Amino acid sequence: MKHENIKYSILLDAAAKNVNPIEQISKNDKITLDEAYAIQKNSIATRLERGERLSGIKLGFTSKAKMEQMGVHDLIWGRLTDGMEIKNGGDLILNNFIHPRVEPEIAYLLEKDIAEPISEDNVFDYVSNVAAAIEIIDSRYKNFKFSLEDVIADNCSSSGYVIGDWKDFSIDVSNLQMKLQVDGKVVQSGNSSAILGNPLNSLLEAFRLANQYGVHLKKGMVILAGAATPAVFVKENNFVAVEVENLGRVSLNVK
Repeated sequence: MKHENIKYSILLDAAAKNVNPIEQISKNDKITLDEAYAIQKNSIATRLERGERLSGIKLGFTSKAKMEQMGVHDLIWGRLTDGMEIKNGGDLILNNFIHPRVEPEIAYLLEKDIAEPISEDNVFDYVSNVAAAIEIIDSRYKNFKFSLEDVIADNCSSSGYVIGDWKDFSIDVSNLQMKLQVDGKVVQSGNSSAILGNPLNSLLEAFRLANQYGVHLKKGMVILAGAATPAVFVKENNFVAVEVENLGRVSLNVK
């Protein structure tokens, strides 16, 4: 890893830890997608060295329109740690974030370690549950502005997540209404089909990408399949809830 890229991984980790945004990398240096993922890996490794545990991965650009808009031909992804998890109904402490936004998501729970290529034929052997979820995204860059390589290096803006009650994986989630509420008002609504046509497709893509980048997915880990609507900024004293048809409700308090 180039010296400059090690520097950027340190800067991004410090920005998240100290809640102090930095200039986007692309303002000073041009990095490749592979270098961006290497920066992400090294930055998250620093968190793991401090005692956090890898708890799963999240996907981004799960809308084909968004991929076309950004001029890319594949999904992007980031790493989740247990330090990012907020319990259902728990508190998002604003002082721990720079400019957080929330998104409605669908989450999957792994039943055992991934030991082979996963397809629709054997996915039920490895995934036990599905749930409504909230992802908290929070760019470590000033003004929430970044290039594609910037956001990948910054762990695809992933900063927190909340998981609702787990339901059996056999539930069909291909066409479910999803609502994002703030203080009891619906601020975004969409359908699970916006997530790669079916969140199951997103799950299978997560397995592909994890294998491609050498990430070992294990029993108990979580896969966030991607957002069904645009993200919404939150502020102090907001109450955020996501309701997903057939999956129930998940919520958090902003303090």
